[in-house]
Amino acid sequence: MPATRSALLGLRLLGLGVLGLGWLGLGPLGAGILAPAPAMAAEFTPAQKSEMGGVIRDYLLQNPEVLQDAMAELERRQKAQEEAKRQQAVDGKAAELFNAPGDVVLGNPKGKVTLVEFFDYNCGYCKRSLDDIAKLMKTEPDLRLVLKDFPVLGPGSVEAAYIAGAARNQLKGDQFWQFHAKLLGGQHGPVGKAQALQVAKDLGANMDQLAKDAASPEVKTSIQTTMGLADALGLTGTPTFVVGKDVIVGAVGYDELKTRVDSVLKCGRAVCS
Repeated sequence: MPATRSALLGLRLLGLGVLGLGWLGLGPLGAGILAPAPAMAAEFTPAQKSEMGGVIRDYLLQNPEVLQDAMAELERRQKAQEEAKRQQAVDGKAAELFNAPGDVVLGNPKGKVTLVEFFDYNCGYCKRSLDDIAKLMKTEPDLRLVLKDFPVLGPGSVEAAYIAGAARNQLKGDQFWQFHAKLLGGQHGPVGKAQALQVAKDLGANMDQLAKDAASPEVKTSIQTTMGLADALGLTGTPTFVVGKDVIVGAVGYDELKTRVDSVLKCGRAVCS
């Protein structure tokens, strides 16, 4: 029986109209929103499919906001899938993420909640987050902060990462935080080897030992481990934070970070239901 326009519109209202996105050259969009579409499409004859495509095309031309809604829904679903994948990666890489040898641990080393920050010494948004992290360590006595140098912004960032990796052998606790804060937040222009060496020297580091440590396999392995971990988590930029099982991308500000930390303390998750 030939499909009528009213019947086809009714089917569209039930969601079958998404099939037409494939016939209009928008297959991935339709497939992303309505997975069973191929099987359902087999129920229609070529003539019915052609008529349905015309109806849907007319409808979309008259109501283009439908495509915007569909794209927004597809983006939401893709984001949810990415978050789920990252949470699985956090579970699988927990030891490397929270307790890797050589990591810089600040705040309360025995704190009940761990906040991991992936950063780059040339990252402008990391500089913005510096005061937020400092404030968080003061207001959250149970916070354990793990710093992971993720040098993705060029050769200077890599050079600074090696010097910082060596500096952690001499500068401990608050002294390393001073090094970190001065190198990240106290420089004008690009940061590289020269700037990192100067900050370490100003804080009293033994420069001969620093040079030896910077060339050591331990520092190289630590940086490579962080790079591999970031890849496993699907990270592409800095700053990125991990608290509980949640990955937080970007300079989200003190209030957001404190809310996530407090939630982990309260219910064991970064977002309490």
